[in-house]
Parts: sequence; structure tokens; C-alpha cells
Amino acid sequence: MTPRQFIPALLVPAAVVLMAGCAPAAPAGSDTPVAVRFAARVGQAPFQCGTSYDGIGSTHSRITPSDFRVYVSQVALIDEQGRAVPLRLDQDGRWQYRDVALLDFENGTASCRNGTPGMHETITGSVPAGRYRGLQFTLGLPADLNHGDPTTAQPPLNLTALFWSWQAGYKFVKVDMATSGQPQGGTVPAGGRQRRAAGFPIHLGSTECVSPSATTAPSVCHRPNLVTVRFDGFDPATQQVEMDLAALLRETDLDVNAPDTAPGCMAAPDDADCRRVLPAFGLPYGNEPVQPQRFFRVAARP
Repeated sequence: MTPRQFIPALLVPAAVVLMAGCAPAAPAGSDTPVAVRFAARVGQAPFQCGTSYDGIGSTHSRITPSDFRVYVSQVALIDEQGRAVPLRLDQDGRWQYRDVALLDFENGTASCRNGTPGMHETITGSVPAGRYRGLQFTLGLPADLNHGDPTTAQPPLNLTALFWSWQAGYKFVKVDMATSGQPQGGTVPAGGRQRRAAGFPIHLGSTECVSPSATTAPSVCHRPNLVTVRFDGFDPATQQVEMDLAALLRETDLDVNAPDTAPGCMAAPDDADCRRVLPAFGLPYGNEPVQPQRFFRVAARP
């Protein structure tokens, strides 16, 4: 089932004229420029490298993020008939390629010193003239772009830090953070729970991909981990899409690591540290029912 998130009708107009409030639509046959702004948040606070945030997760922990990058694709606007009209992305040679865009909220400073100095928070492109009332996009990459050689790929698919292997493909979401539960002396508390040794990274990508080796593109990924996000009320002229780490981690214990698993959540379907993270993305965990995603939300542009 494709997860959707709906915005109450009282909070957004039933239909908007793209980028023009209530102005008349552009002449038929012309294209209209679009700028869809995204913002990174930790609760109501803006994400910023070097900033620590308290009260996060079920353990009310302190986190200090060191990376926040997200791939989205197949961005579309929803017209008055409810149809998704693809946004033709500007091919800028750095952040947007074909129908893929990299959203980058880290700037390579402070706690994010292992990142890159550039940032990209707004996806730009164009759609045929008309009246539009919503937004749709996919979290993740299409299969034909997800498995290949990042050293020869076009930007923004040329970042090896966002790549697992040809078999698994790219990290659709890369969020790294130190947590207040990092070990002092490496002790293991009663009950066998392992104190967190490397913070709580969240790396979301395709899993259970079948191929002869890690250096071979797969024939299939049984868990592609793609999420279609749809807001049936969205005006790019006055609103933005926010990604909230606090909401994503709301039900997760950040101070310990499940025994015999990788640090944090690496999208493994049997990692107990992913039990509440994957559903927050709108993805299944084990045989549990899929829940509506809560990572993305619509808010007024500042």
C-alpha cells in the first residue's frame, strides 16, 4: 500500500494557481516555473550543523547530527482532477539529474565536517500551465539509477558517501548523529543491551537485493524501500515540505543498540533498532502493518 499524508482542507486552499496565488493561469501551451522548497527540522527547531537537540526519541536523549541528505525523485504537482503532473527538473549539473534531486542540509562545518560545503534545499523545474493543488514525490531512486558506478555517474549520483554497493545501491536517506547514550568505557548494561558505540545513524536504501556479488547490479530488490509521499493540499508559493528528525525518532530508543546489529538503523528488516524508524518513513517492519509516514509534513514558508 502506498502511504499518503493528507492536509486538512482548512489549512490549505482547495486549488492554487501555481506560483501566482489567485492570478489567472498562464496561457495554454506555455510552461510555468516551479520552486519546491524543503527544510530540515528537529521538532520545531531548524537543523543546523554543530547544534545539539534535547528530548529526542523515547529516551528523551540529546542528539548532535553530523549529516542530513535525502534523495527524492518523480516530483509532480497534483492538478484539480487529482492527476500527478511530472515536474520537469532543471538539469543543473550538480543537484538535479533526470528526475532525481539530492536535498543536502549539511554544510561541511562543525559536527558535519565530513560532509560537503554545498547545500541544496529547493527543487526547481517547470510544468505545463494550469491550476495545481498538491504535491507528490518519491523518497528514493528509480531502479535504473540506483545501481551503478558512482565514480562515473552524473551529479548528484557521484557521491560515494551516499553509496553502499552496486548490489544495494544508494542511501536514499543519510542521517548521522551522536547521541547522549554513547559509551563511557564500553560497558554493557544488565539485560545484555549494548550501549551505543557510534551514535545513531539512519541509512535508508533498498535491501534484500539479489545479485551474485556486492559489485554486481541486482536482478531484484525484495525490499526496494521506496515511499510515495502525496500532499493533496500544497501551494509552492506559500508552503514548504519539512523533514522532521524528532518525529522520525519519536518512538525509538536512542541510547542502546540491539545486540549483534549494526549501529542505528541501516534499513535491515530484522534489526530491532529499525522497528519504529521504518514505519515512521511509511515502510513495513517485519510483518507489522504499514503506517502513514510522519517524516514529511507541510508548513508555511518563512
